[in-house]
Amino acid sequence: MVVMKMKFPFQKRVKLAQGLWLLSWCATVAGATTFTLGCILKTELRRRAEVMDNQDIHIVPNTLMIVGLASLGINYFASKICQDALDAGRFPRWKNFLKPYFAISCFFTVLMLLAVIMSYALKGSLESSLKVGLRNGIRFYKDTDTPGRCFQKQNIDRLQMEFQCCGNNDFRDWFEVQWISNRYLDFSSKEVKDRIKSNVDGRYLLDGVPFSCCTPSSPRPCIQYQLTNNSAHYNYDYQTEELNIYLRGCREALVNYYMGLMNTIGAGVLSIFLLQGSVLVSLRLLQTAMEAVAGKENTEIETEGYLLEKGVKDTIMEYLDPVLKFLLLKNQVEEGTAAATSTTAKPRSGK
Repeated sequence: MVVMKMKFPFQKRVKLAQGLWLLSWCATVAGATTFTLGCILKTELRRRAEVMDNQDIHIVPNTLMIVGLASLGINYFASKICQDALDAGRFPRWKNFLKPYFAISCFFTVLMLLAVIMSYALKGSLESSLKVGLRNGIRFYKDTDTPGRCFQKQNIDRLQMEFQCCGNNDFRDWFEVQWISNRYLDFSSKEVKDRIKSNVDGRYLLDGVPFSCCTPSSPRPCIQYQLTNNSAHYNYDYQTEELNIYLRGCREALVNYYMGLMNTIGAGVLSIFLLQGSVLVSLRLLQTAMEAVAGKENTEIETEGYLLEKGVKDTIMEYLDPVLKFLLLKNQVEEGTAAATSTTAKPRSGK
């Protein structure tokens, strides 16, 4: 069953080729834009790599960059094909090239759509990566003398000030870790000794947060120590008063930031996907309309163009059959080689 069958008089074919040439160059610019968006997202993710446990989310910008580069080549050739479509004598040289060209183009166009889907679907992976990464960042905050961790304090402080957040889930996460290095503790002090003895792990824990958790918008000087002790501060109630530190956790802040960025990029790439799909559909119609002119003396006759000569399922199988046959043949060769190796390796029986 022929899909999207249309009639193309000579003038309509010329207008299609001219319009498609312009559209293909627009899609080339869109491909460059896709690559740029992938680079921007990759850069933003790498900036916060120290608070991420894994790099699974990097598959989104990596895919966008690959698709963007592929789109440049795909649309460049599309513009060349459109130019030759205006001359019936030059178009036949593309005949053997077009089938693999459409297969590769469809693959990368679908990959572009998958990148958009992944940008929404990987929110859970991003959140779990940040949860572990931030937890480790807070735990190693004090290790300014440890190689590989000496910049952790600076990174966490900058992060909390930039995103106006505190801790992993909230500011209480700082109560559960020793975030002051032992080199800055006076172990001859009774208070320090009592705090260390008060927990089984021998850590110096306190109900305080680093300075980077303080919000400059508060009219009151920052209270960053003894946050839960109402008697330690004048006119202060821990339960009811609005604290002058950031209440939002950094995981929530970072997830919102990255998901907002990826949603914006995803919407842009989705529009580019529609543009790329339009180029491929139009080019396929132009190709089939021009093939009917091949070998004819009168090249200005009316021809028919179509998207698929057969149904969708039959067309997919037509492209997959050579691949499946190749893989089957390769598998048989490997099995034959393995069997021959196994036979050769058997020890000869003594006479």
